[in-house]
Amino acid sequence: MVRANGAVSLRELARVVQTSEVTVRRDVRALEAEGLLDRRHGGAVLPGGFTRESGIPQKSHLATAEKTAIADLAAGLVEEGEAIVVGAGTTTQELARRLARIPGLTVVTNSLLVAQALAHANRVEVVMTGGTLRGSNYALVGSGAEQSLQGLRVSRAFLSGSGLTAERGLSTSNMLSASVDRALVQAAAEVVVLADHTKLGSDTMFQTVPTDLVTRLVTDEPPGHDDRAASELQALADQGVQIAVAGSGSGPAASEPLPHGRQGRRDMPLPGQRRTHGGAPGGQGPQQLRSAAAMAEQGDRARVADLRRR
Repeated sequence: MVRANGAVSLRELARVVQTSEVTVRRDVRALEAEGLLDRRHGGAVLPGGFTRESGIPQKSHLATAEKTAIADLAAGLVEEGEAIVVGAGTTTQELARRLARIPGLTVVTNSLLVAQALAHANRVEVVMTGGTLRGSNYALVGSGAEQSLQGLRVSRAFLSGSGLTAERGLSTSNMLSASVDRALVQAAAEVVVLADHTKLGSDTMFQTVPTDLVTRLVTDEPPGHDDRAASELQALADQGVQIAVAGSGSGPAASEPLPHGRQGRRDMPLPGQRRTHGGAPGGQGPQQLRSAAAMAEQGDRARVADLRRR
């Protein structure tokens, strides 16, 4: 299946061979040890190390429920009338589909998929960067894309990537994509990373956003057996990254923030808190998030410790 499609998800493998994802994961590890494939993002890809990257058709089938829940939560961060930048990726594409319902937005992007998702949103203005088309992820890259972002200033950037660690931050496996993502970061006052749990603890070749520049991570809750992802969440929180965890079950996403780590580095409302026109936090959004203070009082870190024990 990997040879035929370039990538396959653990969920799909488990369905095809009619066994559990735990069993599939064990067998995929064994195949990786033999050099027959590489484990990536909740699935497996053809071997090739840091320099290879799955294309959009392969990525679109990986962690789909998680990406949907993450996009639902991330959309709650965006206010009417804001100007934002949105990078390339399947998770940011999901976000764009939800941004189409928010009036008065200006969205700057280098992603054809993001632009397509917003093409028929009458009250959203889409600004495309220049650049050279990179067909594997439908993104504009190169000096033309980077130069078109010079002098731009927006409220926040929404970015995805191939891996995220507390030590190195967000990274990707393609040099041209990394360079444009860095330019997007420079244009934004705040940086929001969208990454499902399979990317936590993964480190790929080219750094795009160092940890100290990541304002917030929107992710899904790691499964009980994923100690690496849970440990990485705690490490990111300890470094001051604000973390929001989206539910991936059916129905509305159940979402709640994790500890913020160092306080005072960036003063942002939590995803459920909309700011009023006067600048003060408003009522809860559809995710019904609790404030950071309330979460701290109820033992945030105990929740992360419980994830690690599981």
